[in-house]
Amino acid sequence: MQRRSLVIEDDGRGEVDRLVVVSLGSNLPGGYATSEALLTAALKRLAELGLKVRKRSSWWRSAAWPDATDPPFVNAVAIVETKASPRRTMELLAAIEREFGRTRQSANAPRTLDLDLIAHGRVVLNETDLILPHPRAHERRFVMGPLAELAPDWRHPVIGETAAVLAACAAVGADARPMGLAALRKRPRNAI
Repeated sequence: MQRRSLVIEDDGRGEVDRLVVVSLGSNLPGGYATSEALLTAALKRLAELGLKVRKRSSWWRSAAWPDATDPPFVNAVAIVETKASPRRTMELLAAIEREFGRTRQSANAPRTLDLDLIAHGRVVLNETDLILPHPRAHERRFVMGPLAELAPDWRHPVIGETAAVLAACAAVGADARPMGLAALRKRPRNAI
């Protein structure tokens, strides 16, 4: 099935800067045949809870980090539309993780589903339990690569660099690559 490209042009009011960016990852398929199937089901659940998926990147594969002997990860980034506040968005993402069997035994352990709120428009927060933009996303190729695929001109609200530049410089998960032939097709520069 071929996905249609969604093009969002900057209308002069900073459309690209109003994006709500969610990263998805899995290295344990749980009750699904593959991590890709699990992530597809999670995307559907996002929409059911009011986080309308406008566009998703290709699936990307990378070695687990920091322990490369763990199963490899499948990752993607989704651009979502929501009226929910950043805090409510985080609550919804955590609820979906739990529904898909996510347990938090130790940091960076293998997991069925990892949903991170990367950015909620241009909101900058530094609270005990909510930091926006995500404090380490800019260091991770498995986040910035998929985001650059969708919105290369998106600018980090604090650092000021574009997703394309951050993807090129990201050191964590430097082996992350798009999966499949669809990922190799050239995408329009202004597509998200």
